[in-house]
Amino acid sequence: MHELEKFLGELSNWVWGPWTLAILCGTHLFLTFRLRFIQRYIGKAIKISFERSKEGEGDVSQFGALTTALAATIGAGNIVGVATAVASGGPGAIFWLWITGVFGISTKYAEALLSSKYRVKTKDGAMAGGPMYVLEKGMNCKWLGVLFAVFTAITAIGIGNMVQANSAAVLVYETFHIPHWITGLVIMVLTGAVILGGIKSISRACETLVPFMAIFNILGCLILLVLKFDTLPQAIVLIFQSAFTGQAAIGGFLGATMKEAVRYGVARGLFSNESGMGSGAIVAAAAQTKNPVRQALVSSTGTFWDTVVMCALTGLVYVNSGAWTLGLNGAGLAKAAFDDIPVIGPIVLSVSLFTFVIATILGWSYYGEKACEYLFGSKAIKPYRYLWVGAVMAGSVLSLPIVWSLADITNACMAIPNLISLLVLSGVVVEETRKHLWEVK
Repeated sequence: MHELEKFLGELSNWVWGPWTLAILCGTHLFLTFRLRFIQRYIGKAIKISFERSKEGEGDVSQFGALTTALAATIGAGNIVGVATAVASGGPGAIFWLWITGVFGISTKYAEALLSSKYRVKTKDGAMAGGPMYVLEKGMNCKWLGVLFAVFTAITAIGIGNMVQANSAAVLVYETFHIPHWITGLVIMVLTGAVILGGIKSISRACETLVPFMAIFNILGCLILLVLKFDTLPQAIVLIFQSAFTGQAAIGGFLGATMKEAVRYGVARGLFSNESGMGSGAIVAAAAQTKNPVRQALVSSTGTFWDTVVMCALTGLVYVNSGAWTLGLNGAGLAKAAFDDIPVIGPIVLSVSLFTFVIATILGWSYYGEKACEYLFGSKAIKPYRYLWVGAVMAGSVLSLPIVWSLADITNACMAIPNLISLLVLSGVVVEETRKHLWEVK
């Protein structure tokens, strides 16, 4: 097991080398400038996202598609993933994580636009879309679409299922001493009860769960920042300084270079908001919308809420707590930071993470089954759902290093075909944006 952990860790470091970070960040920057800083429309996008009126063909409302996508993105990455970024890359990783979110808004917009434009209606009358259809119909590269779908089906099991179950099981054990398998069993039952009903059942559950869990977590973070307000200015300065200079060893923290700050900040930013992976675009294609641009704007708010707001707050809490200097990692660092809230701190953290995990497992189950449907047809959906439910238990009892390394590796493999489609078809994105946004009076 130790040798496997070491191998996967080395492979993860190689996959997330300078070339991957350059392609990802380069795409974020390229699309931001080519789309005339589409981030300036975030206010309009938020307004549209809360409109629940049916605008066109689709399986779920625009709000339902957004909450399902948010359910998939707001997960363990927001709590444990951010803690891992700070523990491995130092406080400076939070700056690069935040920057990834700001510029990633343009990439999320482009992904959703293309997936909405090239979506198809299946024989069952349901909508199907995502980067695999974009690669096949927009670029005439079905082999790349197949490659993306294969990586998505595998990544969904890792990042969207096993990582989530593992994070919840570890934290619940450390907080309440409940065995991992019991936590896994509870999550497994709850997951099975929802996903067997398909996208409409998943969407209804997410519309209720996502607003509650987001507000609950944000309030918890704000309470922690208020309680330690006197050290907040120094924490902010430390984040910006460490982003460009790295962080020397202090206490139990071994130190980190600027390269490590960038590497872990960007990797965890992608893990959290999934901009560049193309996963969120799969559910965007199921939304009821009258044109691709409106759904693209709605989808782009997911990155804003997930990373620009929630991950930034969580990261600031971890740095401001000082717990990162104790040599803690993952759930241990998160628990130490939230312990600053007297009595209820561990409960706030546990409820936040548990609801995040349930929501993410629900959202990613849809991504995985649509990838399987693309590869094998609708007959593969039901077996994949059963496999999905079983993977929850497996994830809850595996070791953290193995699960996180696998997630990092499959993240990168999934992102590459999607980033290719975004760059090649950026002209289509610009043309649709001009027609439905820039030239609209």
